[in-house]
Amino acid sequence: MRAHPWRRRFWGLALLALTCAGLLVAQRTYRGIELPPDFDIPEPEDGGKPAEFVFARLVYTDFYAGQMISERPWHIDSPAAERHFLQGLRRLSNIDARSKEEYVSPVDENFFEYPWLYAVEPGHWDLTQEEVERLREYLLRGGFLVIDDFHGSVEWENFLRGMRQIFPERPVVDISPDDEVFHVLYDVEPGEQIPGVQMLYTGRTYEQDGVNPAWRGVYDDNGRLMVLVNWNMDLGDAWEHADWPEYPERYTAMAYRMAINYVIYAMTH
Repeated sequence: MRAHPWRRRFWGLALLALTCAGLLVAQRTYRGIELPPDFDIPEPEDGGKPAEFVFARLVYTDFYAGQMISERPWHIDSPAAERHFLQGLRRLSNIDARSKEEYVSPVDENFFEYPWLYAVEPGHWDLTQEEVERLREYLLRGGFLVIDDFHGSVEWENFLRGMRQIFPERPVVDISPDDEVFHVLYDVEPGEQIPGVQMLYTGRTYEQDGVNPAWRGVYDDNGRLMVLVNWNMDLGDAWEHADWPEYPERYTAMAYRMAINYVIYAMTH
């Protein structure tokens, strides 16, 4: 007995749907490792509540103005990285921290209200003269800038080009392991590279030619650290994947301890 045409069409569509679903499931793994789940954290209910500390992410001019915000270098890992980190900061310290991040541009009127700035992918920044001048003023007035998630010699050179615009006469130097920034709360020994999630697929803790991690910085005339540079590392990924079993816990734990120290340093120096 022959099936009616509509039945043949129904089963054909059903088979196609099952095939597509199977392909999607297959694409959720890479080299036998399950890909990270969607880390978009819901909007915190108390995200607008005033607090002593606000996680401010630096919005800067880059070479990719035509791309969507979610694809811009300064936006990488956001907001999942911040919101995961803020959960840990509130749990592991007495700092009154807001649960939601803030995106802050140097040209904003309220730019100087944030003692902490976090910037990622500065190997792609292309700072305007106004941004340069405002960042210089911000840092000399007591601000603290944390640089993260950039790798290799090419990105280092473009980052350094921006820093030389901000501080032509101030060198970027290696930070001593004895510096207070590594000991204000946790005694942290900088040395182990904190990798991005790409490590699970490439088998390497480094990206590009950035084999060796480095902690570098820029100091003011009184010895206060103004800029802290995490080079060849990705603390943001370590925060973002804190709840994902595939990402090694030791890297996340180190990234949390380091960043909590950075926050406390920014709030007290």
